[in-house]
Amino acid sequence: MNLQPENGRQSRRVVVVGGGPAAHRFAEAMHARGLDGWTLTVLAEELHAPYDRVALSRALTETDADLTLGSPALWDGVELVSGARAVKINPAARTVTTTSAQGDCTLTYDELVLATGSDAARPPIPGSENSHVYRTLEDIRILKSEVARLAAALGRPVKTAVIGGGLLGLEAAAGLMKLGADATVINGSGWLMNAQLDEGSGQALGRLAAAKGIRATTGSYPEAIEMDDAGQVTGVRLASGAVVAAELVVSAVGVRPRDELARDARGNAAHGLTLGPRGGVEIDAACATGVPGIWAIGEVASFGGACMGLVAPANTMAEIVADRLHGGTATFPGFDTATKLKLSGVDVASFGDAFAQTQDSLEVVYADPARGVYQKIVTSPDAKTLLGGIFVGDATPYTSLRPLLGRELPAEPGAFLSAAGGGEAPGVELPDDAILCSCNNVSAGSIRDAVNGCGSCDGAEPVRDLPGLKACTRAGTQCGSCVPLLKKLMEAELAKSGIAVSKALCEHFAMTRAELFEAVGALELRSFPAILARFGADETARTGRGCDICKPTVASILASQHSEYVLDAGRGTLQDTNDRALANMQKDGSYSVVPRIPGGEITPEKLAVIAAVAQQYGLYTKITGGQRIDLFGARLEQLPAIWKVLIDAGMESGQAYGKSLRTVKSCVGSTWCRFGVQDSVGMAIALELRYRGLRSPHKIKLGVSGCARECAEARGKDVGVIATADGWNLYVGGNGGATPAHAQLLAKDLDDATLISYIDRYLMYYIRTADRLQRTARWQEELDGGLAHVVDVVVNDSLGIAADLEAAMALHVENYEDEWAATLADPERLRRFRPFINAPDAADDGITFVPERGQIRPATEQEKAGTP
Repeated sequence: MNLQPENGRQSRRVVVVGGGPAAHRFAEAMHARGLDGWTLTVLAEELHAPYDRVALSRALTETDADLTLGSPALWDGVELVSGARAVKINPAARTVTTTSAQGDCTLTYDELVLATGSDAARPPIPGSENSHVYRTLEDIRILKSEVARLAAALGRPVKTAVIGGGLLGLEAAAGLMKLGADATVINGSGWLMNAQLDEGSGQALGRLAAAKGIRATTGSYPEAIEMDDAGQVTGVRLASGAVVAAELVVSAVGVRPRDELARDARGNAAHGLTLGPRGGVEIDAACATGVPGIWAIGEVASFGGACMGLVAPANTMAEIVADRLHGGTATFPGFDTATKLKLSGVDVASFGDAFAQTQDSLEVVYADPARGVYQKIVTSPDAKTLLGGIFVGDATPYTSLRPLLGRELPAEPGAFLSAAGGGEAPGVELPDDAILCSCNNVSAGSIRDAVNGCGSCDGAEPVRDLPGLKACTRAGTQCGSCVPLLKKLMEAELAKSGIAVSKALCEHFAMTRAELFEAVGALELRSFPAILARFGADETARTGRGCDICKPTVASILASQHSEYVLDAGRGTLQDTNDRALANMQKDGSYSVVPRIPGGEITPEKLAVIAAVAQQYGLYTKITGGQRIDLFGARLEQLPAIWKVLIDAGMESGQAYGKSLRTVKSCVGSTWCRFGVQDSVGMAIALELRYRGLRSPHKIKLGVSGCARECAEARGKDVGVIATADGWNLYVGGNGGATPAHAQLLAKDLDDATLISYIDRYLMYYIRTADRLQRTARWQEELDGGLAHVVDVVVNDSLGIAADLEAAMALHVENYEDEWAATLADPERLRRFRPFINAPDAADDGITFVPERGQIRPATEQEKAGTP
């Protein structure tokens, strides 16, 4: 590789020791400023190119997760040496010695950047060497292998203990659970994430984690990891005397800076390298060490007596050193300690003076223990200046408040506590110098400049979309937490300029989902290639293969319009795993079987069939909240045989796997209940049979209550029907899930026929106009006019499309066909359920079957005989 400058000048050599995110960011920063006059070498101890450690949890659960940072084109101008560990530096001679599989090597340098990062720490207790750590891709590979080995040997989920209840510990526990293991988090403090959260928020987090299945033992520190005589881990003994049973232990108690090179070099006092009080290489505001020509960035750098394992300060340090080498004067402002937990379904964020340690500071708190919600804003004594905050359970305000840290709030602090139910938070106009993306130190002014055509990217052309804005400014390219605010700011700037904001579905389609729905229907297109060729955003898109956004969206559109078998005519490749298997994949790789039970009404004979199937195939059974029975643990090749029995008994698919109608919940109504005023069961059955198989942008649920006592919880459903003495009241736009919403009254005292016609119109209007993966509540909120608009369209037919909507629903009802019945009738369709092409009857021995709460799977004849 020729790295000499074109002008022939002697290049100065920069050697970077370390191949992590900080080293990568430094290489990018140097490349962006120009390598003319510089030769840049990055020594990476790992064999991988620099990867995103923030997203390491993905590698635990995704077999093909690619965490590689940046573009491979970076290494065309920068020399990356993988698998080379630096073992010695000689500041006097300006050399660094490395060792690798190819032998030792000594390189000279003009400037040396230490970016060696840190090692995962283990607690100083007996047996800690037998714990695993969670730091590198190799750590993840070993951990996954060990979980699989133990699960196979034990024949049940592996009991795991994670020592450390911080960010990494919780993410590790969640990842282990996705691998099928049981997880218990051990935290010596009285609550989880005690370094970032106060007691109230920590307790709220504990409730949320418990709801996700993560057990936590707090208030007692581990004393030892216990082993049996065979050398197998058996548990963690706590200071309280209790023992947490475990076959595998993960240590997630923090990191230690890898400062061994500086320690060796420091042996000669003349070298001048100084270590921080807690380790790490001490740096000044320029990120320079005490030795000329040696810099330190990232987790190995000690500034103000502290090292910090966070992305934002590491990126800032990398930019500062690159700036200094190019003659700049940038200085390090200090550590930004804001954190956000990356745990699905658990919203946690903390920033600034979260513990209110500032003299006379005020804490404005909203807490709802029942919901696991805790929100706190810390302000100056006059309640005007924002000093920090904590959000658990609902971190919505975090994104807009964090850039205002140290500034005057535009409204009373309590107005920003979204969980308190006081309506929308006040609008925030960020000052130009407010940092919107702290990971990459991007200000709101830089975003405005990029959108208005004064950006830093080549040509300074105005940026009109989110991908372009990310590429130009780097905002939102690291942890991603600022993306919602980034998008909002971009759209506000475009609106100020009178420019229409792009609503493109994705890079392949410039249309919205609603526009694409209408266009596909108008041209009667039936395949993804034809739709892409006709409506692709550009020539590259039209000849491409689409993406994970547009493919399932188009699949849903085609299914909604034609009610055809979803896996035929090449549509199977557009679907996700669940739709391709016509079953929900569970965390152990098995599948669930969910027969439809309209209105919850079922005969004893059908119950007996379900029981027989569960016994024959060793399936775990559970009554769901939607009044039907789930059967868990089926292998892929068993699904057709199971469904044949169920279908022969008169049952059909409940479509628990689809973005479609799930269930219509009902109470017993006037048939049995002395308070019932209408036949809620009969209506629920009629609605479920009418809308079964109806594909939509998101799953939809209905409920029918026989009186105002609301036993079917109809107002928590997308469509809720409540009986009155004069007919039916119809409610729409209710959702459960992470952001619950009550349904709103659309019309009252309806007869049966009017009720059904209004539901037809409502659902079909939603299907045609909602965005992808948008629940009815959010769709209804975002419509211009909200509920009033829905009433105008559905009840008053303000758009003149009522007859068309009803006709479309009638076509769906007429063309409905049970997907599993259709599958069993076609040998070609059944081929999808072969575990192996050359062994269609072979079982998948990679799946471990586990008894659940006393439901024991009967042994097969092969197992009884002890044969494989």
